[in-house]
Amino acid sequence: MSFAQLGLSPALVKAVAAQKFPTPTPVQEGVIPEVLKGRDVLGIAQTGSGKTAAYALPILDRMQTNRAFRNRYVKTLVLVPTRELALQVGEVFLGFSAHMPISIKTLSVFGGVSINPQMMKLQGTDILVATPGRLLDLVEQKAVHLSEVETLVLDEADKMLNLGFEEEMRQILALLPKKRQNLLFSATLDNKVNAIQETLLREPVIIEIKEEESTVSNLITEIAYLVDTERKGPFLRYLIKHHQMKQVLVFVSATKRADHLVTKLATNGIKAVALHSGKSQGARTEALALFKKGKVQVLVATDLAARGIDVPELPHVINYDLPRSSKDYVHRIGRTGRAEATGEAITIVTPEDAHHFKIIQKQTKRTITTQETKEIDLKGF
Repeated sequence: MSFAQLGLSPALVKAVAAQKFPTPTPVQEGVIPEVLKGRDVLGIAQTGSGKTAAYALPILDRMQTNRAFRNRYVKTLVLVPTRELALQVGEVFLGFSAHMPISIKTLSVFGGVSINPQMMKLQGTDILVATPGRLLDLVEQKAVHLSEVETLVLDEADKMLNLGFEEEMRQILALLPKKRQNLLFSATLDNKVNAIQETLLREPVIIEIKEEESTVSNLITEIAYLVDTERKGPFLRYLIKHHQMKQVLVFVSATKRADHLVTKLATNGIKAVALHSGKSQGARTEALALFKKGKVQVLVATDLAARGIDVPELPHVINYDLPRSSKDYVHRIGRTGRAEATGEAITIVTPEDAHHFKIIQKQTKRTITTQETKEIDLKGF
């Protein structure tokens, strides 16, 4: 099926082609026609399945004839849990709208930076992508009004609820008009997500893309290495140097671990930067920009900070520390193998990790090839 067959206008079909999207993913096939019809949608799909484009494309399509007329009264509101995801979603809207015949303004707002520039930029905004706390700050300052919102999107609703945004979301929902289109997206349908969709959505179309239906896993080669704890750092450096990795995202369990690992890599001649919640927004944005441009080989990130990282054709992801849950494992490896590009996901497993790694494989229904590393000489690494 082509994007044109989904009902998108010629302008949006051209925009998709310009962004080099070959064919719709399963979630895009299911969601786009329903959003175009004005239906409420509950989309359940894993990271990397293309859900941002699934709602961005039809929203832009409908906005061609239904833009905001009153300044600071946005028509579309997208709520996300993190700053990085806000920027990523905003970039998707901007990427598609750049190829459209009319001007549609998208703005991403989030905390951790000065509010004044965001207040000024809100003028003329049609589509607002926001984290809940900063949105309420802007509403309190009367910099934006929500009474004319026609489409509400909750992206990564599971993360928003798990991070404790329920009260902020209740306040925001109370400011919205009752008559509107609601689009709810989540990687999982747990009790919290189910509860909010029952109160938020009206006769929704449910689009659920099970993991085995997604092409993402088919594009990713997964491998694990058994490594003694004291050889873990040298083995990571061996992997990067021996395989001449030019761009690799490394996941760790904590912010201090990230900073320590970056120092160790730099000492051994590997350019690296850290991305975690302990850094300012400016530092986080700069770190991601340096990594995307290829000016540093390695980006060391924690799970929360990595929400929203979208690097085209990222070739390597390494789990230096095991994730806490199987869901986080799927999210991590989903950073590679995107947009039809292949990728490699490597997990370093110490003896202490072995049992937990077996649980992750069982819960994700994966059998991951595991290799011993005792024979590898790590002197000099």
